[in-house]
Amino acid sequence: MVIQPKIRGFICTNAHPVGCAAHVQQQIDYIRAQGPLAGVPKRVLVIGCSTGYGLASRITAAFGADAETLGVCFEKEPSEKRTATAGWYNTAAFHQAAAAAGLKAHTINGDAFSNEIKAQVIDQIKASMGQVDLVIYSLASPKRFDPTTDTLYSSTLKPIGKAYTTKTYDTDKDQVKEITLEPANDDEIMQTVKVMGGEDWELWLAALSEAGVLADNAITTAYTYIGKELTWPIYGHATIGKAKEDLDRAAAALRSNHQDKQLKAYVSSLKALVTQASSAIPVMPLYISLIYGVMKQEGTHEGCIEQIYRLFTEGLYAAAPQLDEAGRMRMDGKETNQATQAKIKALWDQVTQENFHELADYQGYHADFLKLFGFGLAGVDYDADVDPVVNWS
Repeated sequence: MVIQPKIRGFICTNAHPVGCAAHVQQQIDYIRAQGPLAGVPKRVLVIGCSTGYGLASRITAAFGADAETLGVCFEKEPSEKRTATAGWYNTAAFHQAAAAAGLKAHTINGDAFSNEIKAQVIDQIKASMGQVDLVIYSLASPKRFDPTTDTLYSSTLKPIGKAYTTKTYDTDKDQVKEITLEPANDDEIMQTVKVMGGEDWELWLAALSEAGVLADNAITTAYTYIGKELTWPIYGHATIGKAKEDLDRAAAALRSNHQDKQLKAYVSSLKALVTQASSAIPVMPLYISLIYGVMKQEGTHEGCIEQIYRLFTEGLYAAAPQLDEAGRMRMDGKETNQATQAKIKALWDQVTQENFHELADYQGYHADFLKLFGFGLAGVDYDADVDPVVNWS
């Protein structure tokens, strides 16, 4: 099968196995080049392990600290006629590289919100790892089925209180335009918090602790994005923001509820990047295109793997990590500092349909978008016939 990208809206509906493997290898090579990581645990669970920051976390732990990793994801397998999801191919590439390096790796594919998958993970930890010392929570899903109430919750991307009109970039039409988003009602806010807040993170840690597979002095972190004024109306002060606030509540609750194990629980705020989740959020394609240009000029731009490497070395396993007033680890300072934000704000005010490609780094945005699905990687022959069927083992 010759596989070329099929883009529909803010997603790509197929993926390239060789390209995904090349993208994973790039991240492995970066971590290997940094040298061994000191103090990072050898037994790591990554919930949401197959793309973006979750995948980068797994790579950092495994190839930076020779950790045994257990990953949880929800990916579609391939067939002879249809490619798998990018996360499937990423995970297959990770397994192949881990095996070649003599590293133990296990992956469970299924709905991480379900009790069944939590039970499977616990069984796997007992069978191969004993306990886990680091739990990364990096789920990104538009829906969550709550097994305790048999209720399906759906998240929304809406402002709170009043309608919000702003600029956005329509990637389908290559068009800068205005968009008006109507405010969320109370039910939509509640459902978004249920999907994207901290409740499931708490359920995971409770299940691990009750089963005796959470080590004493373990660390857990959930990833978030906070942003600044330009994105607050649709992010920080919107339905997503309410869900992210609930992560702060959950982190405090985890520290309190697991004092017997001296669990350290943090929310880690990371910079805005092109991910499958961020591509779906109004405003973000325009904002990210602008910050890419500014931060590359400043020499401060980082991708997922660079961000997570710094999180491990300057945050989670630093002797004295810097926390904000809410107790969060902030890896986003290179984006959110006043000087950088002032440059982005000036461009935001200037940008129009006519000058968008001059002022913004959409080329960089689009290249990173394609890489998410294994396209646009140097050294990959995209005209070659490839087998879409790739297994994890």
